[in-house]
Amino acid sequence: MNTTDSGNRDVERIAEQERRLRLPRFDLAIAWELGCRLRERALARHAAVAIEVRLSKETVFFCAMPGATPANADWARRKRNTVELTHRSSYALGRSAQDDGQTLIERIGLAPRDYAIAGGAFPLGVEGVGCIGVAAVSGLPQREDHELIVEVLAEMCRVPYDEVRLES
Repeated sequence: MNTTDSGNRDVERIAEQERRLRLPRFDLAIAWELGCRLRERALARHAAVAIEVRLSKETVFFCAMPGATPANADWARRKRNTVELTHRSSYALGRSAQDDGQTLIERIGLAPRDYAIAGGAFPLGVEGVGCIGVAAVSGLPQREDHELIVEVLAEMCRVPYDEVRLES
């Protein structure tokens, strides 16, 4: 299998994740629960990550796990900026093949200091409403950052994780 095939399958699966991992509602209490669940999973894995949950472009949960650095928080910020702009997963945008050979950041003239297409930020959608927030994780390899969020959202949305996880 070549990396293009793998990338295309990832992009298709991430689109499915974005469709299926939508909550019936999302408010401050649910944002806090999401952040706490992400923190619990990070603790169980001894993962040195920064976690941010945003609602309507306002940070409502932030946690830097032991061992996380300011750079992790900055990467989370850059990835979530990309999701807030596009309403797409930062990992999907990074895995998408660009016909013209340019990244999204280059094509639309975004400042790389403020935007990143590395995996680890995911749009928080509400049924019938659309994207109203972002969950971001940074500190693991980008695929693992992405899947940490997907794993927790699948649980909260009552979607079997095996049905939406990225292929190995």
